[in-house]
Amino acid sequence: MQEIDLHNTFQLVLILIMLAAGVTAIAKKLKQPYPIALVIVGALIGLMNIPILEPVKKFITEGEIFNFVIITLFLPALLGEASLKLPYSHLKENKKPILVLAFGGTLISFLVTGFASRHFLDLPLAAAFVFGSLMSATDPVSVLSIFKTLGVRKKLAIVIEGESLFNDGLAVVLFNISAYSLIKYIDAGFEGLGMGLWDFVRVISLGLIAGGVLGYAFSQLTRLYDDYPLEIIFSMILFYGSFLAAEHFHASGVIAVVVAAIIFGNYGARIGMSPTTKLNIHNFWDVAAHLANSIVFLMVGLEITRIDIHDKWGMIFAAIVIVLAARSAAVYISMAFIRNFPPMWLHILNWGGLKGSLSIALVMSLPRDFPAREEVLVLAFSVVLFSLVVQGLTIKPFIRLLGITSRGEEDIEYEGLIAKLNRYETAIEEINRMKSRLYASEPATREILAEYNYKIKDTKEKIEELFSREPSIKNRQLDTLRKHVLYAENEAIEKLERDEIISARTAENEREEIVSGLVKQKGDTH
Repeated sequence: MQEIDLHNTFQLVLILIMLAAGVTAIAKKLKQPYPIALVIVGALIGLMNIPILEPVKKFITEGEIFNFVIITLFLPALLGEASLKLPYSHLKENKKPILVLAFGGTLISFLVTGFASRHFLDLPLAAAFVFGSLMSATDPVSVLSIFKTLGVRKKLAIVIEGESLFNDGLAVVLFNISAYSLIKYIDAGFEGLGMGLWDFVRVISLGLIAGGVLGYAFSQLTRLYDDYPLEIIFSMILFYGSFLAAEHFHASGVIAVVVAAIIFGNYGARIGMSPTTKLNIHNFWDVAAHLANSIVFLMVGLEITRIDIHDKWGMIFAAIVIVLAARSAAVYISMAFIRNFPPMWLHILNWGGLKGSLSIALVMSLPRDFPAREEVLVLAFSVVLFSLVVQGLTIKPFIRLLGITSRGEEDIEYEGLIAKLNRYETAIEEINRMKSRLYASEPATREILAEYNYKIKDTKEKIEELFSREPSIKNRQLDTLRKHVLYAENEAIEKLERDEIISARTAENEREEIVSGLVKQKGDTH
């Protein structure tokens, strides 16, 4: 057994972290998406001969190291962090587009890519559908970091993030079936089709059950303690434990982590976490996920340089076209069944379906004797590089071209002032509550109330100044208020009719007047 030099390994890891942190810091200073910057820098380092970085390149580009770091070490953390902070109410509000894209869209992308790769790229059947599964997984990190800088609507970000969380799990299941069982199922005919469907349902169902049970159990555990360091440890055990437990029973570890983290971050936070605990858990996973993402994208850039693309340009170009066409089919066909989804958003969903580290890690886990392994490796690496660099760098101007950014600098300023007002009002409520329960003395509360009342007065003056400087913001607020007031009027009419205080005829007349007001207001805002 080869002896492991732990001291040298630690040095290499530290160099990698320093490199990733440095590139991330520069990218953020330049207001560029840091994942794309890391991939480009990683690729450049991989192509150049820099003596001090050669040991790092050799260390992280070993197949076993890369797979362990991406799939076992970082994937549960990244999935857990994203799911932990995803409000269930947001998922529920957008469940239709998320589920349609995550399941219907992923299956469409898988089938289109698989059949097209078999026909146009002449890949063996199993290899074609392995490539289809790899290209069905999306990575939203780069797109969401761009969304934050542009102020794109939250609903669009939720749909992209929700799709990625669930379709990663589905893509892994499809990958395992395609790589290890597809030929066996095909040889078995109709019986094999049934076996394949059962395997698909079983893996997903067990993942849902494992994540649900562990998420609920750890949520109950938080009720017994009010100790945020301990509860952070609980979250770590939950994320990695649910992943490894599901994988042990041949279920979907990805789906298990996502479900467990959503339950823990919503139900567990509601029943057993103090505000301090929630804040510290979120802060801890913010740092962990940021570090993991930085290292992952740098590793992807370094790993990509290992492939030999000599005399394969035609095949690579065809693969990129197939993947882009499959993504378009997945988005536009699956979302055709969803009403009231802005058409312009579909274009962002399509172009923003970037491929990432999961695809690289999965393809590298293929057995050495897998048919056409090298071809699939080259195609997967090439498409991921194209996706992250070309699509990643063009998504920002594309969003601006479509004109779907929702907030300018003045809107951000207004939101900040509103947020401060809400903070100060909540603080005053808490001061009065403590005063009423005799937790604080009269002189102390009087002094701190005066401070907060001054802050409120100052913030209101800044809002008035902003309204006078940017009348359009005030007009938009008036439009929003009028709309909500009309909805409230409609609810009042419904209550009067339900309580038999007014007749149905009177209620109908009033509703017509309210609807006319809504129509008029909608016309005025266009």
